[in-house]
Amino acid sequence: MKAFRRFTVRVPLPTELTHLTVLAHNLRWVWHAPTQDLFATIDPALWDATGDPLRLLADVEPERFAALAADPAFRERLTAVRNDLESYLAGSRWFGDTTDELGSAHLAATGIAYFSMEFGISEVLPIYSGGLGILAGDHLKAASDLGLPLTGVGLFYRSGYFHQSLSHDGWQVERYPVNDPTSLPLELLTDAGETVIVTISMPGGRQLSARIWVATVGRIPLLLLDSDLPDNDEELRGITDRLYGGDQDHRIKQEILLGIGGVRAVREYVRVTGRAEPAVFHMNEGHAGFLGVERIREMVGRPGTEALDFDTAEAVVRASNVFTTHTPVPAGIDRFPRDMVRYYLDADDAGMSRLLPGLPVATVLDLGDEADPGVFNMAHMGFRLGQRSNGVSRLHGAVSREMFADLWPGFDADEVPIGSVTNGVHGPTWTARTWLDLAVDDEAGQAAAIAAMSPENIWQVRSELRTRLVEEVRRRAHDSARGRGFTEAELGWTAELFDTDALTIGFARRAATYKRLTLMLRDPERMRRILTDPQRPVQLVIAGKAHPADDGGKALIQQVVRFTEDPELRTHIVFLPDYDISMARDIYAGCDVWLNNPVRPMEACGTSGMKSAMNGGLNLSILDGWWDEMADGENGWAIPSAEGVADDHRRDDLEAEALYTLLEETVIPLFYNRSASGVPERWVQMVRHTLTRLGPQVQAGRMVRDYTAALYVPAADQLASICADDFAPARDLAEYRHQLERSWPAVQIAGIDESGAGDSLDADGPQRVNLTFTAHVALGELSPQRVCVQALVGRVDGNGEIIDPEVVEMSPTSETDPSGRTLFRATVVPTRSGRHGYTARVLPRHPQLSDDAELGLVRYPVGTAEDVGPGSGSGSLPEPA
Repeated sequence: MKAFRRFTVRVPLPTELTHLTVLAHNLRWVWHAPTQDLFATIDPALWDATGDPLRLLADVEPERFAALAADPAFRERLTAVRNDLESYLAGSRWFGDTTDELGSAHLAATGIAYFSMEFGISEVLPIYSGGLGILAGDHLKAASDLGLPLTGVGLFYRSGYFHQSLSHDGWQVERYPVNDPTSLPLELLTDAGETVIVTISMPGGRQLSARIWVATVGRIPLLLLDSDLPDNDEELRGITDRLYGGDQDHRIKQEILLGIGGVRAVREYVRVTGRAEPAVFHMNEGHAGFLGVERIREMVGRPGTEALDFDTAEAVVRASNVFTTHTPVPAGIDRFPRDMVRYYLDADDAGMSRLLPGLPVATVLDLGDEADPGVFNMAHMGFRLGQRSNGVSRLHGAVSREMFADLWPGFDADEVPIGSVTNGVHGPTWTARTWLDLAVDDEAGQAAAIAAMSPENIWQVRSELRTRLVEEVRRRAHDSARGRGFTEAELGWTAELFDTDALTIGFARRAATYKRLTLMLRDPERMRRILTDPQRPVQLVIAGKAHPADDGGKALIQQVVRFTEDPELRTHIVFLPDYDISMARDIYAGCDVWLNNPVRPMEACGTSGMKSAMNGGLNLSILDGWWDEMADGENGWAIPSAEGVADDHRRDDLEAEALYTLLEETVIPLFYNRSASGVPERWVQMVRHTLTRLGPQVQAGRMVRDYTAALYVPAADQLASICADDFAPARDLAEYRHQLERSWPAVQIAGIDESGAGDSLDADGPQRVNLTFTAHVALGELSPQRVCVQALVGRVDGNGEIIDPEVVEMSPTSETDPSGRTLFRATVVPTRSGRHGYTARVLPRHPQLSDDAELGLVRYPVGTAEDVGPGSGSGSLPEPA
């Protein structure tokens, strides 16, 4: 009979071994090899089968523990590993060592709360689905290694994401195993022995309750909210049942719990533990957008005279919120029906929200405005409530500026205040032990050691890693086929699957349409010839999941599986189901080439190729995401993109042809061109370059350092600044925005006078032109110090558009024109020859704005189409509450 629910019983360990429990519950073991080796010693077979310390401690017989307790050598190792963990947790790290250099005193005294819908820490904690979760997990690990005072916030899913298997005909089948929190590396947050509960008001007078599980990731606490409580009705209890499961109604409840419940969980954790209140709140995608309005609610709802009005509270919250967008396509944004959001905001008779007491429902709804009046856009709310925002690669930053330009009308896309921090991956998690052992915990030392290795030694390591992958592929392919119903008599070929000496290519990612899982099969016969060449064979390992509701993605997987089943091909190409962290580590380590062929520019970052590069894999990819900025011709190959071709089928044909040609004429010959000693010397040269030059660039440590310097420290400093003198700067900014609402319609540039000396702008050769511009600016009730007036000068195209303008700030004078307009003046010296043009513009300016374009308001000279703001029909500021 099947158990209704499972639980774990653990017999107490001998006193001498109690440190094992501590080591098992701190997830630093995920990337700390000595801790892994210690657990492997207890039961090597069980460790190989599970890789799970808690499972090991639960399943090993008491007699084995008794023997280990009596073993001085094991006790000595245990003490050494436990002492190493204590030193890691208490010792000085990068952030503490560079506090003065970074100017990060405000951040050091407080910290960061990092919110994400999923976290991929380890396969033993299955609360992740793919890239976003793995990125979030690597962010926490790197933050721990660097000593950042960061707290993670997410949801605990009773079933997590699905396990994938294949039916006999190759169709994806999903299975949702139950996560038992008592068997996972989690501790329940309690206060004086009582479970800490956060509550959220739901429509109809209901109340959502959630408990808080805490996972310890090195130095970082990860708070996971769980709604599976008897106090909740069946609907509310199921909110945290599955990651990305259910319909939009289910999804919005998850995001309300993450954003609103997550802030409340942070407050409870701080209260119970005494940890400092975080100053900076980081929204990792729009899923966490509700955290911004919850923080506003806290300030508006404070008792007595300490309460702030909405606009002042919003100014404080925006100053310290960071928003990261991960999608380069509108379809990837969470967009809910406006009426659904209104329902959950649950207005009372006065129009105030019961979900967020003290906040007007209409004002909250305006934060998610977009072009479609019936839709609430979570990304738009993230941008509006996050003063600092970024994409996840340089190219994705540019795409995001174009994609969200409507939020900053009147500005060229390159002026939209969305930056970029290119993702990275956690080296100790994803790099094979063979490379790591060259210099433990030292990226520079590892690179130096590899630089000193002989070509023969580098090739030997790569060959060993490929051999291990081949063994793993054979095992997994056999198990998958058995699960599909094939008999042992039919599976003898799996023992011969793959060749330990053949060029091995990896392709593993979500089966989303834009990632083009089947581009490699565009010409099946040509692919067949490439794979089965008797002199230069190629083998291809493929993995990835389709979303349970994505039948199109499942059909792509089935197409690949059927191709692999051809008896002539099946030893050269394989699809491995149930792609997860455990499988990924083997594939990244063993593949010689990492293939990525998305539709440019739809891959925001695509970190899988980074993990391969850390192991000496060479990338073969469309120039998209991170590869667009880091490909240098020595670390792999760029597949030419037919980006300008409108016909998708024609584009796929062209790019598949480019892929086949690169493989046949460049990649494969280079791999098989061997020296007298059997080493492909040019190939090894590229591997060495990849490991020593590209490897450090793609580290998550570099990413988190970039976030710290560019976003976290400025946000913490901004919060301290805006809250000074009992929130006087915040109140001033709120009043300034009200003033803009009243005055911006009266702001205009009535004209620009020019005078100059020197050569003509049309002359050839170096320019010696001094141009003085005087702008006649009507300011309404605004003072000259509360605006920024700029002159923009540059060469023009045939349509009169200024190309790459030089922007010079114009200074206010004490003069006015006969109509009382203020005169602003600047002198410009053009630096290039050619046909030039100029214009001027007015922007809001306030010391608490991080960018003059932040509010999306701009005035150009009267009569130009770019004029934007209230009074010109396209204002972007919300109405004040």
